Amino acid sequence: MENRIGIVGIVIEDRDFVPLVNSILSEHGEIIVGRMGIPYRDRHVAVISLIVDGTTDEIGSLTGRLGEVKGVSVKSALTKK
Repeated sequence: MENRIGIVGIVIEDRDFVPLVNSILSEHGEIIVGRMGIPYRDRHVAVISLIVDGTTDEIGSLTGRLGEVKGVSVKSALTKK
């Protein structure tokens, strides 16, 4: 399966789940090229953006696991090739 490059946006509305999100990101660390996290305290959320390089299955596994976490929203965009 061919690798794709993409971005993943994560918004964490319940900061109690930040450790779980970080654990999931660590488990998928081999496909994460870059990460930027911003604690947006005025809005009581945390925002994380990722640059990923992996197969659609690997990226889907990451976003799927994150999407199952309560209070977490995830969106991704991938290259076509």
